[in-house]
Amino acid sequence: MPVAAARPRALRRAAPALLGYASVRVLGLLALALWSGARGKSAYTLLTARWDSLWYARVASGGYGYEVRLPNGDVHSDLAFFPLLPGLERLLADVTGLSYADAGFVVSLLASLAAAWGIFAVADHLYGPRAGVCAVLLWAVLPVGVVQSMAYSESLFMALAAWSLYAVLTGRWVSAGALALFAGLTRPVGLAVVAAVWTGAVTSFVRTRSAGVETGGATRTDGAVSATRAPALTARLAPFLRPALGMLLAPLGAAGYVLWVGHRIGRGPLGYLDVQAGWRNGFDGGYAFARFVAARLTSFPSALAGLALITGVGLLAWLYVTGVRQRQPLVLLVHSGVVTALALCASSYFGSKPRLLLPAFPLLLPLALALARARVTRSALVVGGAAVASAVYGAFWLNGSGPP
Repeated sequence: MPVAAARPRALRRAAPALLGYASVRVLGLLALALWSGARGKSAYTLLTARWDSLWYARVASGGYGYEVRLPNGDVHSDLAFFPLLPGLERLLADVTGLSYADAGFVVSLLASLAAAWGIFAVADHLYGPRAGVCAVLLWAVLPVGVVQSMAYSESLFMALAAWSLYAVLTGRWVSAGALALFAGLTRPVGLAVVAAVWTGAVTSFVRTRSAGVETGGATRTDGAVSATRAPALTARLAPFLRPALGMLLAPLGAAGYVLWVGHRIGRGPLGYLDVQAGWRNGFDGGYAFARFVAARLTSFPSALAGLALITGVGLLAWLYVTGVRQRQPLVLLVHSGVVTALALCASSYFGSKPRLLLPAFPLLLPLALALARARVTRSALVVGGAAVASAVYGAFWLNGSGPP
């Protein structure tokens, strides 16, 4: 099928998922507007000009180099924020005249729709369109789904990650590597996308080599045995070239930015870790998070929060194991596994962990399959109830402490 004809057809196929996603997000924004208005706050300001949004807008306006020195000696540097989102904010602002905050909101809005389409594409490819719609809706109604509408990098990263994974699943290796490259320029968790691309490419190598062994190593081009040794060698290497190129492209974004940061601050290849340490952030295997949960269990009512955290971690483990049992593709298991490990094993910002888990959307596929197999009315009631709860929670969350 010609590409020009395939794209409109794919969009029509994804339309129910995109309309459902947009409806959930509108509901969430409406709840936020009503809640914020009742408290005398601006919902739009909460979405575009607080927390990380301010850091991205500042990078967009003046480049890197801003830092805040706290009384305890910690240094919060804007180098902790990867460059793709502020770069797009600056580009859009220069072209349209929008403020950087407005540009960030537009980028997030468009990227969230692209992310929803990418999630649908992955689930539809594996399990059919109904499962694809359910997967998108489940991602939309997550308790911290309101972040998908903020001038944060989550939606942009999700769009790049989902489509990179889809490209791996469909054998589009160069596209997969290029999208992973841009994902690596968006968030540190771009490493999960790189790992998925590498896993898929290595799996492809093994399958291609096994197929060659089974056929006795014969190489055919257009149904005929190559007449000369050189064409035979080229044909033999061809199945490996595109996956290899995808592998080469995938880590360039994350590696390039990390190395640039290390060079800029004069700390060598691992200088980015020093920047993160200034934010009291690092990777400790989950020790700090375990201590945080344990501390919640020492008194009432904080013990309820501790039990909720333990239940949430147990649910993540159950979803992952269920995905393994359902023979979810290895690339998805690697992606969601790395995202989950990086989120839970970070040593700080415990309140951010739910939103850091947003890219692990393959964990939702077992639930999406269950919803797809249920009656439509039952599925609609479940998703509708979850959408209302998510909207209320998102409004409450952003009008309180909000995402750090």
